[in-house]
Order: sequence, then structure tokens, then C-alpha cells
Amino acid sequence: MTAAESATLIDGRALAATSKESLAVRIAELHASGRSVRLDVILAGGNPAGAVYARNQAQTCEELGIAYRMHDVAADVDEETVASTVRSLNDNPEVTAIMVHLPLPDGVDTHAVQATIAVEKDVEGVNPANIGGVLYGRRALAPCTALAAMKLIESTGIALAGAEVVCVGASAIVGRPVAALLMEAEATVVSTNIHTHNLAEHTRRGDVVISAAGVPGLLTGDMIKPGAIVIDVGINRITDPDTGKARTVGDVDVDSVLPVASFLSPVPGGVGPMTVAMLLRNTVATADEVPA
Repeated sequence: MTAAESATLIDGRALAATSKESLAVRIAELHASGRSVRLDVILAGGNPAGAVYARNQAQTCEELGIAYRMHDVAADVDEETVASTVRSLNDNPEVTAIMVHLPLPDGVDTHAVQATIAVEKDVEGVNPANIGGVLYGRRALAPCTALAAMKLIESTGIALAGAEVVCVGASAIVGRPVAALLMEAEATVVSTNIHTHNLAEHTRRGDVVISAAGVPGLLTGDMIKPGAIVIDVGINRITDPDTGKARTVGDVDVDSVLPVASFLSPVPGGVGPMTVAMLLRNTVATADEVPA
């Protein structure tokens, strides 16, 4: 690969729109065959960001023909109440997909609640069984952000077999699952974490670099191989020094990386829209797997 004059920005919004068009067709086919597609979500009070996301989620589902049900629980809810709500949705045959909005209140074990979600209804891919399925190349209900990162990479047309890919960050919902998906695609994968020494030595070798560390400005142009594909998964809220207003940025220093990379998935407008599209994709997949 050689460096471009300026990297091509990967338009996550456009890719997400294309994905939603395909999903709308499949949803219509499911409805015609007598199957429903229904997403039930649990939201704890005192989570304003989650409430905004849920409203947007409901609107998008309505546009696509997905039935949407919200289950509000109190801000001081205990773990058993949340788990009981999940179990009731597991047992309801009309519910095809389940999502639990985070964060949950203090004292509620998030991992325990996620493990309660029925494997076949787990649209976020957070049940340990679905995360484990990624190790066997199963994408059907893989974690949504990891799937989104893969879709963004694949949109560039790169041949992943034999490519060196560096994953910056090893979280359970992004870094580790996307590394497993890349290994299934026969890429050579390097996974780094907060304890990695000389991070730049690793990233400079990457044909693809995925950053999901949550550190603004972590990746700069001198850390990137000329012509590399850079996927920014970091979501950080900072105060703009010029305006004094809060804004969302990723992990990548865009100004210095653009002249070096061949493709760059930016924040915002990259992995975020695709993550939503992958959640909807997983929602449809759960309905597809329900016997007629």
C-alpha cells in the first residue's frame, strides 16, 4: 500500500442506510410469511442518554417495520428485578429480540444480567455464549460494534487474508471480538492494551489499525503506516478549546492521520451509525431463526 494525498473517509451513515434498505426488504418478507420482528428493551430510570437513544431506536424500528417495546425499571432497581424482567421476555414467544440499556444502577451485576438473556434473542451479542461463538466464526449474533468495524473494513475492498491488523484496545465488546472475527478472516492480528510497550512500533506495521481505546488523540500520523486503513471506534466527549462547547471525538488525530492513511473511518459518522445498523441486523436475525 502507498499513501494517498488524503485518506478517503469511510461514510458510515451511507453504509448504514444501504444496510437498512436491505433489512426493510427482509422484514417485509418475514411479515408476509407470518413472522413478526419485535425488539424489547429494558431501560433503568436516571439514564437520560439511554432515554434519548431509546427514542431514536424506537423511531428507526417503526420506519423499518420492527415492533418496539420499552420496559422501564426504577433507577434504584435491584438485580433480581432486572433479571426477572429479562426472564419474562425470554419466555414470551412474541418477543424475538432483547436488549438491556447500560449503564444499569449500582449494585446490579451487568454481566450476570447479560448472561440471563436468551442466547437466541440476544441482539447485542453480550451473552457469553454469543461472544464465545465469535471464536468459531459465527457472526449471526456477534457484538454489534465489532460487526460494525468489520463492515467498515470490508467496505474498502481490502483482502484481509494475510493482512496485518492492529487492534488498539482489548475490551470484551469491541477489541477482543473484532480480533476473533479478523482471525477468522485469516488476518494476522496484533491485540494491544493499556500495558502494551511501544504502541507505535505495533501500529506502524498495521495494514489496518482499529482503535477502541477511548483516549482522544491517541493515534497520530507518525504512528500509522503509509496507506493503512484506520478505523476509529473511540467515543470521547471533550470541551472544544475554541468554542467552549462539548463535542464528540474519536481516538484518532484526524489532521495528522488523513495525509498518511488510505482510508479513515471518522468519529462521528463512522462506526456509530454502523453499530446501530448491526443492532437492527441482529434483530432481524433473531426473527429469522424463529421457526415459522
